[in-house]
Amino acid sequence: MFRMDPAQLQQMLDELHQAAREHEAWQDNLVRSIVCRVPPASDDLDADAHVNCPFGQWYYGGSQRGFRSQPAFVAIEAEHARLHGLASRVLRDAAANVPISTSDYDELLAGSAQLRFQIDVLRRDLESALRNRDALTGVHGRVEIIPVLQEALDLGRRGLQQSCLAFMDIDRFKDVNDAHGHRLGDEVLKAAAHYVGTHLRSYDKLFRYGGDEFLILLPAVHIEGAHRLIDRLRAGLEASPLATSEAGEPLRVTASFGVTPLEPDLSPEESVDRADKALLLAKAAGRNRVIRWDPAVTTAALQGAPRRAADLGKASGS
Repeated sequence: MFRMDPAQLQQMLDELHQAAREHEAWQDNLVRSIVCRVPPASDDLDADAHVNCPFGQWYYGGSQRGFRSQPAFVAIEAEHARLHGLASRVLRDAAANVPISTSDYDELLAGSAQLRFQIDVLRRDLESALRNRDALTGVHGRVEIIPVLQEALDLGRRGLQQSCLAFMDIDRFKDVNDAHGHRLGDEVLKAAAHYVGTHLRSYDKLFRYGGDEFLILLPAVHIEGAHRLIDRLRAGLEASPLATSEAGEPLRVTASFGVTPLEPDLSPEESVDRADKALLLAKAAGRNRVIRWDPAVTTAALQGAPRRAADLGKASGS
């Protein structure tokens, strides 16, 4: 999953499109050199041609760190290097008037098609991430919640991975908007989401549920570990200035959390409802705390909680 805001995702997508166009231009010149016996560029015959070509400069450039964890991006490297190796061999044969073998030419075409496929996979992954990101905070959007939770539940049902779910709500966020205005309120909300997102593990997932509410999927952890992880997150958020008021004062917020195991025999909506009930208990107990879901504990604050799961089902189209 890409962990960055929509503006960064769009920039990465634009750069990928440009690199793909430059690669297509290189392929056109390669075919021209083979068919029309036009002398190739000298660096196409170098051992490090795949690093120095325009596509290679994009691929190995430091600006592409955001891609490094994507399987499609990793797969591109070997295919691109292999394609340049094949191209160099075919170009040398053409320059020496040695007939190009059918097997070499077929391998070149297959390598080119495979590389285009990997580029398309990466492009689709980026477009999907951009389409489903929350526009303000840059975290995963609500539409992604049910499919992602369903995948985690499937792993749990197969006994492969225990996961937990946390519901987060920023305490008294309305007071921030009332005191400082919605523009600064949005800045605080965005900074809070950024803090949480950057202090989770790389494989955790943060979703904006709506308003100042967020869901956090915590794979590969039991409830005790999830509670400790979220409580550290809560304490760190409380201590972190998120914005500066017009008077020059640092603005901080606290948050309440409800945590529950992602039970394999429940639906995603039922698990969200349990986390929401635990969150409501946390707020009823004084806010700025983490409470686990417990079927034995009830409070009047839980009235109306199931509506969230129902709303989530509507958002996902179910």
